[in-house]
Amino acid sequence: MVEKDAVRRGYDELAETYAEQRHDGSRQTGILAEFLESVGESVRVLDVGCGQGTPVLDRLAESATAMGVDFSRSQLELAAENVPGVPVLQGDMTRLPVRDDAFDALTAFHSLIHVPRGEHQAVVDEFARVLRPGGRLLVSEGPNEWSGSNPDWLDAGAEMQWHIAGAEATRDHLRSAGFEITDEWGASNQFAEEDEQWVFFAARLDSSAD
Repeated sequence: MVEKDAVRRGYDELAETYAEQRHDGSRQTGILAEFLESVGESVRVLDVGCGQGTPVLDRLAESATAMGVDFSRSQLELAAENVPGVPVLQGDMTRLPVRDDAFDALTAFHSLIHVPRGEHQAVVDEFARVLRPGGRLLVSEGPNEWSGSNPDWLDAGAEMQWHIAGAEATRDHLRSAGFEITDEWGASNQFAEEDEQWVFFAARLDSSAD
């Protein structure tokens, strides 16, 4: 069972270490570029789990009115340095601190995997709440369900926990929240000497949603 406070403390404690090591591969940045091209310019985009602000939030800010949300204060301090002028807020993914229908698009890279399994649907429902009808979503998830923890992640003396719902469950969560899945991509990346496998979902919120 993921403990959200443990995840927050972990990201607070290893913020600098994580920033030094997290470099997403060209495949993932290419998926982001393709998504942004599909949603167009001058849109309002929320990056959920923005972390240090790179490589997603800074890329969003090049062509969109962007905002970031994360629950790690230390990560948000780095984001404010890395992407100056872009507003960032501290908040829980299950209760995003923004109003209904506030954004045209939303991205969530490698953040849903830290949410307790029983709250994944609530998070996706929040994505739907803050998007306007017809709004677009890009979210990453692991291909298979898995949960675990590491008491010394990145050799930084901080604990980290994960609960990956898997691609099949995420498809169900998206559809239950009123999203139509428009594209899926597989991507791999090496991080912390591990080969990561990801599935990215692009989806559109039902235009008739309230």
